[in-house]
Amino acid sequence: MVQGSRELAFKILYDIFSNQAFSNISIKKHLSKEINPKEENLVREIVYGVLENDLYLNYIISRASKIPLRKIHPKILIILKIGIYQLVFMDRIPSSAAVNESVKLAKVHGHKGTIAFVNGVLRNISRSKEKFMEIDEKDRLSYISIKYSHPKWLVDRWIKEFGEEFTESLCRENNSYSKLNIRVNTLKINKYELKNRLEGHGFKIKEGKYCHDILIIENPLRLTETEEYRLGYFIIQDESSALVGQIMNPNEGSVVLDLCSAPGGKATHIAQIMKNKGKILSMDFYEHRIRLIEDNAKRLGIDIIEAFTGDATKFNKSLKNIADYVLVDAPCSGFGLIRRKPEIKWYRREEDIEELTKIQRNILNNAKEYLKVGGILIYSTCTIEKDENINMVNQFIEENKNFRLVNFEDLVKGLEEEESMKHGFIQLYPHIHNTDGFFIAKMIKER
Repeated sequence: MVQGSRELAFKILYDIFSNQAFSNISIKKHLSKEINPKEENLVREIVYGVLENDLYLNYIISRASKIPLRKIHPKILIILKIGIYQLVFMDRIPSSAAVNESVKLAKVHGHKGTIAFVNGVLRNISRSKEKFMEIDEKDRLSYISIKYSHPKWLVDRWIKEFGEEFTESLCRENNSYSKLNIRVNTLKINKYELKNRLEGHGFKIKEGKYCHDILIIENPLRLTETEEYRLGYFIIQDESSALVGQIMNPNEGSVVLDLCSAPGGKATHIAQIMKNKGKILSMDFYEHRIRLIEDNAKRLGIDIIEAFTGDATKFNKSLKNIADYVLVDAPCSGFGLIRRKPEIKWYRREEDIEELTKIQRNILNNAKEYLKVGGILIYSTCTIEKDENINMVNQFIEENKNFRLVNFEDLVKGLEEEESMKHGFIQLYPHIHNTDGFFIAKMIKER
């Protein structure tokens, strides 16, 4: 039996909140192929809407409920959030439907008392929405944190790093819908032919702004069920991530070492740029993630990738001086992905950043030994944190005088205003570039 969209949204959110599951994985686990596209869209909208606005929803509940947040059962709290999200953010859904459907959920997952509680709180909010939504704007830190539902410590950190106006724009954009990007597999098809084929299936498509091989899909539902996906004509990859291979720009026949490779999006792109000629050594820590690299390579028709397990933080003497190019796509805080995985902002703590910088520094110090003289080292992250990005690279260059940053402005279109490319690095931001938040630096080993 196909479950209702709100029941599915509840189960997914409960999985995320109670098990620290990732939203994309939990959605995939809970959604069956029998669900119709309209219902699936509603499930996704509610799940991502609640995750994006979690702190704001808590704030509204705390103002509308006589019971403190900490005393509300986790399941009932989720039901309230599902209801309030619809009341506040989804104008097309009648208030009566938002309330009644939430009460139905409370009947399944609560008891007589909680049913009345859910009904009372939601009806209270629906009668006086503006009153409960109001936030004091005088305390700008608290206002931005609550309004855009970002942890206070993170907003405070960003205001100190980037300023208040920048931070508010960033937080606002982090709560917006990010369109799905795909990278065309030019080993099998050209960009325009694939665009025409997918448009023939009813997909609305634009070309990427910065990366040659990227298409942006406006309505991606069921995209991976197409014949084009099965045949390996494309892979899902954000434009910012695809710039890594484009900026590396490896020669055919090269040896490339990708130290933190899974699921293999960057490795397969590098193979594509090399026309499937040469060798790519793809390392990852987990065995099950090695299979992801192998499966992607197989579907895309790439046979130059050798995937193997290994710990990038530990020096591997068998890799010394082996590579013409080394990619360190480092483990990071992931704050550049908040649009796609809004739960990231709740999973991270400030002290994690310091721990991650130790890991990143360790991996970079190993990576330099694997590179031949004259070779290229790419360092990338999917975060916007300076300590993990430009500060990390500057410290590495300071400690390793045989490395220098390399100009790559001729390799990227549409970012001419980014002067930093002349100096060998770029930082992308969601609210400025409409990509994931991403950092890429290109260095050469001179001796």
